[in-house]
Amino acid sequence: MNNLKTVLLIMGCFVTVNVASQESSLSGPDSTVSLPEVVINAYQIQTRQHQVPGAISLLSGEEIRTTDGNNFAHTLHAIPGIYMHSGTYATGRIVIRGVGSRTPYNTNRIKSYLNDIPITSSDGISTPEDIDLMGIGRMEVIKGPASALYGSGLGGNINLYTPEGENNYSEALVQYGSFQTIKAAAAGNYHREKLQVGGNLSHLQTEGHRENSRLKRTSLLSSGSWQQPRYTVKYTLMVIDLHAQIPSSVGKTLYENDPAAAASNWKAIEGYKEYQRAIAGVTLTNRFLETWNNKLTLFGRWADSYERRPFNNLDDGTSGGGLRNRMTYHATHWDALIGFEWINDTYRWQMDIDSEPINRNREHRNHYSLFGMLYWRPATAWNISLGGAVNRVHYRLADQFPENGDQSGKRNFPDLFSPRLGLNYAPSQNLALYASAGHGFSMPSPEETLLPEGNINETLQPEQGMQYEAGIRLHLFNNATRLEASFYRIDLNNLLVTKRITEDIFTGINAGKTRHTGVEFMLQQRVFSYPSFPGTLSLNANYTYARNRFIDFEDDGNVYNGNHLPGVPSGVGRATIQWQPVQPLQVSTQLQQVGPQYIDDANTVENDGYFLTDLKITYLFSTPRFGTFKLFAGLNNLANIRYSSMLTVNAVAFGNAEPRYYYPGMPRHYFTGVNWLF
Repeated sequence: MNNLKTVLLIMGCFVTVNVASQESSLSGPDSTVSLPEVVINAYQIQTRQHQVPGAISLLSGEEIRTTDGNNFAHTLHAIPGIYMHSGTYATGRIVIRGVGSRTPYNTNRIKSYLNDIPITSSDGISTPEDIDLMGIGRMEVIKGPASALYGSGLGGNINLYTPEGENNYSEALVQYGSFQTIKAAAAGNYHREKLQVGGNLSHLQTEGHRENSRLKRTSLLSSGSWQQPRYTVKYTLMVIDLHAQIPSSVGKTLYENDPAAAASNWKAIEGYKEYQRAIAGVTLTNRFLETWNNKLTLFGRWADSYERRPFNNLDDGTSGGGLRNRMTYHATHWDALIGFEWINDTYRWQMDIDSEPINRNREHRNHYSLFGMLYWRPATAWNISLGGAVNRVHYRLADQFPENGDQSGKRNFPDLFSPRLGLNYAPSQNLALYASAGHGFSMPSPEETLLPEGNINETLQPEQGMQYEAGIRLHLFNNATRLEASFYRIDLNNLLVTKRITEDIFTGINAGKTRHTGVEFMLQQRVFSYPSFPGTLSLNANYTYARNRFIDFEDDGNVYNGNHLPGVPSGVGRATIQWQPVQPLQVSTQLQQVGPQYIDDANTVENDGYFLTDLKITYLFSTPRFGTFKLFAGLNNLANIRYSSMLTVNAVAFGNAEPRYYYPGMPRHYFTGVNWLF
């Protein structure tokens, strides 16, 4: 019923706004506003989105800043096919097309890049939500297997890009909200002749809406370029310092009666995690012939982390780097690229109980990927792509704690070949049809690779899958309306399941097969635009219906064939309505419907669906001497709905305690601030 309501809501909006846009188009040439042309880069060949042979979603910097700027999930949900569990600002799990839903407390089936630099850690964990949204100029998301270009990322890829501009500007932001949430940020861009340098420095702190949920995060993100006639040099630097308390998940009783409470064991020790991360890279783009370009990126990565936990304490870190090189050839009817990516990281971790060490390990990881792609345009309307990649992964574990025996060892996974085929047929500027098929894989994390006694699991295999998708893109009413619909199916084999042995010990098993099918719908509509009241009105809406099932899955003697995968809503709908009645004033409303989802493999526990409403009002005014000021205020969860913003799938009950499935979502909360551009 909730899914039906959401579909009817979006269909009603579509009918209404199209009637309005057709009526307004009769009143004068300025009454409709065409949507801007979208150019993407995530498939490694810069081209119009209308001609891409596959599904890809893009968010501009303006769309990214629509929300309060603190919650990455609010931004990602503007894209169909993606759902992000968000327990706190520092605890989340991104699920793309149902892939990655059973990971306990993080995202490890998705690969993330920042300006072509891989920011996914050596243990497969992606935390793009650590980056302040003010520092992101564009976001491109490839959904499903895309290993022909990006290596290990079975669920897809999130590609982030810093802002680029030729204007000189400075920007400052101060924001305050509920739960003593304070954010201060400064950004700027300097451009002179062939040199461009920009950056963003931000600090966010909050007491949190639950016990033991204080957070402090400071981040620096800077990028720049130096252009010459035959080559360009770019740099990227990211530094993050975070300290976040952990309230953890709670059982049903606390969730329903005291959602602000933290889990008792985490509260008792004031559990927390803190880490510092740094990523730096330099990219040299060289045009050595009229038709040939080469792009070489060298990067280094470092992280140091500590987590205080009720059962033990974890001290871990990563150091390493690598390179990514891509050579492209452009001709009238075809483009070709060939590339290579190498990542070498050393991951070390140790645990202790009451300052007594219980293990100490160091793992060296090498990831190699050789990839290529050919784009052939036999006619103006056609774009056919064929590509593939060969991937090799090698682990070497050194046990540095001999007191419990030597578990040292190495693991060479077999070479993996990932092909991809796609085609796009665009007979006009108003219509495009596309279809693709591609292979992907995800490697097990260190926790999944190790057996409970600490030895390397020699039999554990990478999770692999094939995706088949087809879709349509429509540009209607003089490009005032953009519609896209896609259907997909993903078949996964050697499903990697993170199995919880005790409260602090996890291991991985290959547990069979799953099938993910779904339909995604996206609408972007510019309804009208007048120089005076009623001003301009626009609508961005999306809806995803998903059906994710176990095909062949048995665990501890229980057969779950045919059951729904837990941790994935059956349907997710989102609509953003922006109205600018007069030039200085803008009102933005976001409506989101999340369908019910199962929490366990047996499908015996189900989390209810929920509907959220957010509101933001912005007022802009300029002064001749002091620049432009943007005053804003917002109210999230307007109806004060109780909901769980993150679920711990297959939570285990220890002793007489309830299984701790639920991370209570934020109640009604406000934010207000000023953004100064000068």
